[in-house]
Amino acid sequence: MNYLKVVLIFSLLLLQGLRSLAEPIISFTQTGKVISIGRQVSILEDSSGQLKFEAAVKSTAYKPATTNVPNLGVSNSTFWVKFIVKNESENDRLLLELDQPTIDQATLYTIEADGRITEQAEGEFKKYGERRYNNQNHVFDLHVQQGETHTYYLKVKSAEQMVLPMFIGDAKPVMESLMNKDVIFGIFFGIMLVMLLYNLFIYFTTKDKGYLYYVLYIFLLSLSQASLSGYAFRFLWPNSPWIAENSVYLFPAVAGLAAMVFVKEFLQTKMVAPKLTKVLNVLIGIFVFAILCIFFGLKLLSFNLMQLNTAIGSLFVLYLSAVVLKRGNKSALFFLIAWSVLLIGATVFVLKDFGVFPYNNFTSSILAIGSAIEVVLLSFALANKISILRKERETAQAQAMQAVEENARIVREQNIILEAKVTERTQELKTSNEELNKTLKDLKEAEMQLVESEKMASLGQLTAGIAHEINNPINFVTSNVKPLKRDVQMVIDMLNQIEEISLQDGTVDDKKQKIDELKQEYDFDYLKTEIDYLINGINEGSSRTAEIVKGLRIFSRLDEDDLKKADINEGLESTLVIVNNQLDNRIDVIKQFSELPLVECYPGKLNQVFMNMISNALHAIKSRYKEDKGGALTISTSASDTHVLVSIKDNGTGMDENTKKKLFEPFFTTKDVGEGTGLGLSIAYNTIVKHNGSITVNSELGAGTEFIIEIPIIHQN
Repeated sequence: MNYLKVVLIFSLLLLQGLRSLAEPIISFTQTGKVISIGRQVSILEDSSGQLKFEAAVKSTAYKPATTNVPNLGVSNSTFWVKFIVKNESENDRLLLELDQPTIDQATLYTIEADGRITEQAEGEFKKYGERRYNNQNHVFDLHVQQGETHTYYLKVKSAEQMVLPMFIGDAKPVMESLMNKDVIFGIFFGIMLVMLLYNLFIYFTTKDKGYLYYVLYIFLLSLSQASLSGYAFRFLWPNSPWIAENSVYLFPAVAGLAAMVFVKEFLQTKMVAPKLTKVLNVLIGIFVFAILCIFFGLKLLSFNLMQLNTAIGSLFVLYLSAVVLKRGNKSALFFLIAWSVLLIGATVFVLKDFGVFPYNNFTSSILAIGSAIEVVLLSFALANKISILRKERETAQAQAMQAVEENARIVREQNIILEAKVTERTQELKTSNEELNKTLKDLKEAEMQLVESEKMASLGQLTAGIAHEINNPINFVTSNVKPLKRDVQMVIDMLNQIEEISLQDGTVDDKKQKIDELKQEYDFDYLKTEIDYLINGINEGSSRTAEIVKGLRIFSRLDEDDLKKADINEGLESTLVIVNNQLDNRIDVIKQFSELPLVECYPGKLNQVFMNMISNALHAIKSRYKEDKGGALTISTSASDTHVLVSIKDNGTGMDENTKKKLFEPFFTTKDVGEGTGLGLSIAYNTIVKHNGSITVNSELGAGTEFIIEIPIIHQN
């Protein structure tokens, strides 16, 4: 049996080597680049879907691809894609990216140099968490060392439109390309979410059901794009391959259905074009039938129906909106423009699969971009419709004014009475206003007193911390001074005796012997060691004192009112010096500081924020662990292009949702009476708001709390 296996592998390698002489070799030389290999592959169609790997290797029916992006159409067949890669770059790690998230199955086979056959399986049939790389696109490792040439066989199968954009590159540029796609679709979904919430708000304001239909259309269109681009599988149902596989059929059909219903409502086709409305109803019926086919397992039929009905429906809606506009409905103008933009985007998206347009991030995302622009323009169309209705209402109001003018005489007579009442009421309001102003002044004074009280509390905490921190090194210095003075006196005495010996009569050897005996008597070697130790101790104590004073100087800028560029890490270090006495040698402090740019801020006020939050964290840790060890305070910093992030995390008692909601309210505190004023976090919140920043709180009862402070690097007034 092993002999047959060796013969089979040898035959495959020999056959592969003979064919590679006549087939194009993808020579990868551009380190740091990503290249398209669509025109350098060969494709074999297996209509039975039963072809084994050994048979696929032996097959002579491979046909070279003719476009940069092979388009395999809609088919139940299985396709084998063969390509040869020679690595002439400086990188031993290459990746193959298959930019088609909706492929059901994709398996990459490699015949290694030692005869082993390796395979990597991807596709929507697997759970998202089982993928080698965390992305909606399918990414494979190409284990080809520098200077080696390997032949690869990619087996793919999908029930929907199968387009194969294939790219090879180093790991870093491939991942950067995938990240760029994430950014583009992130912007798209952000626009869709904003439009959804905006129009939902307008619906609750106007109660116009056109907005409700439009919100439903935006939601389903977003789900459709998320399913087709693979983001729905990645973020919404990563553990359900069945939903991922069927969502690409279901949501586009449901989105098309919602679009037809919205068109019918927005253009008021029942009144403006009743005959054409019947065609809309037929299109709606076809979408419903396509949706039902999915649940009966007729996915290929459903997909073909959906694509055909979408193409016909899009052109018909374009014609319908032009007819409605011609018949006097001016709100159809924006609709016509929006729908045209969507059709242009869809056309470019389809033509790029046939090589008319180049395949890149823009053309692969053009459908999402067109959809986003369409959604924005349709919002304008709805707003224009409301404007038209408002003008009609104003016309009706003008007609009503004619009737109002007939009652003008009565109104004028009533004005005299009303003016008297207004004067009386104005006097009452003036009196009330004066009382309110007085109350407001009292409240402001009370607020100032409370803020000063909180500052005094912070000052007391600062004083206690500094006194405790400075006391230890100063005690160390003072305790070393007395023995140092004693040792120095001994050295002086010894020097005096040596001087006497040197002045005595006698030989040099005798004097040297007496001096050596004197050194032994004073234990001179130990004396030197002890003096060095005492001086080092005094130096360490003074250095520690200087460090504490420096931290105090950095921290104690509470009353600075001018914006300055400051080092956030330095402020955190100085704050930790102040609160060091609260650690009690039982709480571990983990510092994860990143290199940060200087931040334009009020540094003293930020230090007060850090001290309040760190003190609260230490209080929560002590409340949980009491006198035991195990408490940990983690402080980390990071920076983006525009903001600096500070995370203060503890493993203390945590808090429930009710406490989180009240956290920044003035006077709210969970501490015992006399332990806190309830103003620390309120002042901290206002300080961060003053910096145009934000505070995010993550907490779990019994597990700990994390405060995330986000501050802009450049302060915006």
